[in-house]
Amino acid sequence: MGKIVFFEDKSFQGRCYECSTDSPDLRSYFNRCSSIKVESGCWVLYELPNYTGYQYILSPGEYPDHQQWMGLTDSIKSCRCIKNVYGKNWKIRFYTKQGFGGQAAECVEDCPSIYDAFKFREFHSCVVMDGAWVLYEQPSYNGHQYFLERGEYPNYTDWGANSPAVGSFRMIKEF
Repeated sequence: MGKIVFFEDKSFQGRCYECSTDSPDLRSYFNRCSSIKVESGCWVLYELPNYTGYQYILSPGEYPDHQQWMGLTDSIKSCRCIKNVYGKNWKIRFYTKQGFGGQAAECVEDCPSIYDAFKFREFHSCVVMDGAWVLYEQPSYNGHQYFLERGEYPNYTDWGANSPAVGSFRMIKEF
């Protein structure tokens, strides 16, 4: 199991809350989150309660301010520890149309630019056949992040995105 510590102020100051389980609503523990220490595990943080809103995927390390985890604001209202990502064969298949239609492409490694590799600027559905992945809205692992674990995602809204734009993605491996 993982362990994460949230701090209200930058540079690990102010009131803090230590967490080691999935938490759908963190609002009663702190008002804002300005710094974080991930002591173990990898975590998905959400801007809103009940695992909704913008997502931020953090691996072990120290994040002295919200910009260090590419946070748009200091709002973290729910979190969950990433589990069951151990394995050897990561594979993701994505499609240019919703419902697994249109052109398809498959990948087994990190991809810093979907356009350069596959000539796609967006995809509307995907299947994570093995492993866990982080999709980024822009190339070079920038922009909004979306965590996908093994399963089917018939529409981009199923992974929490507001648009089908995906510029890059990477695997989440053992921690």
